[in-house]
Amino acid sequence: MSLLKGLNSEQKQAVLHSHTAEGPLLILAGAGSGKTSVLTKRILYRIEQGVDSSKILALTFTAKAAAEMDERVKELAPNSKALLCTFHSLALRILKMEVCGIRNWSRLGFAKAPLPKEQSDFEWQDWLLELGLKAGSVDRDNLFCPEIKIKKNKLEILRKNVFQSGNIVFEDLIWLSIRLMTEFDEVKKYVQNIWSEILIDEYQDINPSQYRLVRAILGENKNLFAVGDDDQAIYGFRGADIGNILRFKNDFPNCKVLKLEWNYRSTPSILETANRIFTDKPLVFRKNLRPGALRPYPLFKENRKPEIWVSQTAEEEIIKLVYEIKLLKDEYSMKWSDFALLSRYNRQCAYYTLALKEHGIPVIEENSPEDFEGVHIETIHSSKGLQYPVVFYCGLAENLSPGELPEKACEKRKQLGEEKRLFYVGVTRAEAHLIFLYCKQRYFKGKLQKFKESRFLKYCREEKIEKGMRMPVFVFKIFVVIKVISYMLCNIPIYFIQRIFRSSNAEAWLKQKLLNWAKFCLKSMLIDLNVSGQQNLAKVDWSRPVIVIANHNSFADIPIILTSVQRMLGFLAKVELSRIPILSYWMKKIGCVFIKRQTTGAAQKFRDTMSKISVGKVMQIVIFPEGTRSKTGKMGAWKSGAFRIAAEFKATILPIVLKETAESWEKRKKSNTIQTVTSQIHEPFDVAEWEKENGKEIDAKGELMAKLKILY
Repeated sequence: MSLLKGLNSEQKQAVLHSHTAEGPLLILAGAGSGKTSVLTKRILYRIEQGVDSSKILALTFTAKAAAEMDERVKELAPNSKALLCTFHSLALRILKMEVCGIRNWSRLGFAKAPLPKEQSDFEWQDWLLELGLKAGSVDRDNLFCPEIKIKKNKLEILRKNVFQSGNIVFEDLIWLSIRLMTEFDEVKKYVQNIWSEILIDEYQDINPSQYRLVRAILGENKNLFAVGDDDQAIYGFRGADIGNILRFKNDFPNCKVLKLEWNYRSTPSILETANRIFTDKPLVFRKNLRPGALRPYPLFKENRKPEIWVSQTAEEEIIKLVYEIKLLKDEYSMKWSDFALLSRYNRQCAYYTLALKEHGIPVIEENSPEDFEGVHIETIHSSKGLQYPVVFYCGLAENLSPGELPEKACEKRKQLGEEKRLFYVGVTRAEAHLIFLYCKQRYFKGKLQKFKESRFLKYCREEKIEKGMRMPVFVFKIFVVIKVISYMLCNIPIYFIQRIFRSSNAEAWLKQKLLNWAKFCLKSMLIDLNVSGQQNLAKVDWSRPVIVIANHNSFADIPIILTSVQRMLGFLAKVELSRIPILSYWMKKIGCVFIKRQTTGAAQKFRDTMSKISVGKVMQIVIFPEGTRSKTGKMGAWKSGAFRIAAEFKATILPIVLKETAESWEKRKKSNTIQTVTSQIHEPFDVAEWEKENGKEIDAKGELMAKLKILY
C-alpha cells in the first residue's frame, strides 16, 4: 500500500488501527515523531477503505494547522469532504445548523445569529459591577458553563445580554454547543449522525469544555483517534487539562494506547537529554525518544553533546553567544535563520533581541518580511511545533526556568510539572546543537538580581562512567559478576509483585528493567558504548519477526546489543546457560531459546520453540551465527543456518557489527580504565518485502548471504 511507504512500524499500526476490533486509540506521539503525517494518512486510509469522507471529522487547535492538514489530504484525495477544523469553528457550525426546520441558535434564545468577537475585560468587569457582583467573581469564558457558581437570577441577566446582542466570545461557542446537545435530543441525534469517525490533534491541550463537546458528539460511538503528548502539555494557564490523557483508559476501558517514539528531528545526544527529563513517570506514559533521522548537514553528523555555559554577568554571556553564532555560521556555512534563542518570558526575548542587534546580528521580529533571514528569538510557548539546527536555551536559573512558583504546595507541584514540560519542549526544538545558558547575575524586572542554577540542569548533565579502583583484573571481574548477579537476584521478587498486583504493567516493567540491567552491566564493566546507525532501527517493522544477527567476541555483547537496540530481545543460546541459577530465570522470561549446538537437529529445535513463541507474541531474537566468534576480533564468514531461519520465518534481518568488545572483558588489561566499544547498526533486510517485490522465495545460502556480505 503506497500510503504506508516511509512509515515506521508504530506509525503503520496507528494508520491501520481497527476501531471495531480494538476500540478508541490514544497515540502518545513524542516530539518530532511525525504525528501530522499519521493523522493525514489515517484519513486517507479510511477513505481508501470506503468510508464516506463526509463522515470524517478532524479537530485541531489552529486554523493554520487545520488548513495544512486539509491541503495534505486533498493532494491525494481531491474529492475529500472530510471536515478538518478547529474546535471553535466546529462549535459555530453546530450553532448555525438547521435541525427540524429550526436554527440551533434560535433554540437557545438568541434574537439573531451570534457573532464571535473578543470582549474587553474592562467591559465585562463593568457588567459584573452593574449587577452588584465583585469584579473577577465570574470568568467570562465560563459564563455558559453549567457548573458556574452564581445566583441564578443574576446569571440569567448576564446571559440575556449575550442572547440579545448576539455578541459571544469563542469559549461561549463550545459551551452553547454542549448545551444544545444536552437539552435538545433531536440536535444530539442529528449531530451524532453526521460524523462516524473523530480524529483529534494535540489531545493533551483540550480543556474541559472541549472534552465535553467531543464526548457529546461521540455518544456511544468508539471511533476516536486521539493524538497527543502529555510531555508537551504546556497550556494549563489557558485551561488545558492534561488529565484528559491520563484518564483516557478510564474514559474508554476498551481502548488501545500506542507510542510514537522515533524522532525525526534531533541527534541522539539531544534525545538522550530529553529522555532523562521524565524517567520518574509511570511506565504506561513514559516514552523513550529514538533517533530516526540522519540529516545530511555536517553539524548534525557530529552528534555534539549538549553544552552548559555558565556566565558571571549578562554582558559576558552575550559576548560568548555572539562569538558562537558567528563562528558556527562561518564554519558550517549556515544561515542566520538556523539559530534560535528560546526563553521562558517575553521580557527575556526583548533583552536578547536588543543585545544581538547591538552586536550586528539580524533578528527576526513580528513585523519582519517573511523572506527576511535572521536569528529567531521566541518564548518556549511560541516555539512549540518548530525546530532549528542550533538552539540556545536561555535563562537556566531558578525563577526563570522554571519560572516563579506559587507558595501553596499543591499549586507549586502543579506549576512545576508544567514548567518541566516547558523545559522538555525547549530541549526538543533543537536538531543538531543545543546550548544551555546560565547567568549568575543579571538585570530582571528593573533591578540587578542574583540567580541560582536551575534545578533542570541536572537533566542536562550526562552521567559519566567513573574510573574504577586499581586492582588485579581477575578481582575486578569477580566484583563485576557479583554486582550483576545481585542486581538480577534482587529484581526477582519485585517481578513477582508486579505480576501479582500490577499484571497489566508487568511486561512493560520487564522491558524497562532489562534495558536498565544492560546499562548497569556496561557501567559496572567500565564500558563506554558508541552506537552508530541508530536511524536504521526506525526502518524495522517491529510488529513482525525480527532476527538481529551480530558478531560475537565477548560476554559483554549481550548488554551491548540490548543497549544499542533499546528493545527487549531474546537470544539463541547454548543449553548449558539454562543450568545457571538466576541467569536462566531471566533468560527464559525474555524469550531466549536454548539449543545444543554440538548435536544435529538444533535448527529444528529452534523452529519448534519459535512456533510456540509466535502464538500471540512476535519473534524477536538475537543470533550469533557459528563461525563469528573470533579470538582476533575479526569477523569470520557466517554459516548459513541463521539466514535459513530468517528466510523460513520471513523475518527482517537487522545486522550489527561490534568492535573491541573482547578488550572490554575477556582481554581486559587494566581494571580501572574505561574501554570504548563501538556498535554499528546496518540497514535492515526484510525477507518478506524482498520476496514480495521479486515474486519468489529467497535462497538463504546464496542470495540472502550475498545481500549481507558487508558483514563478513
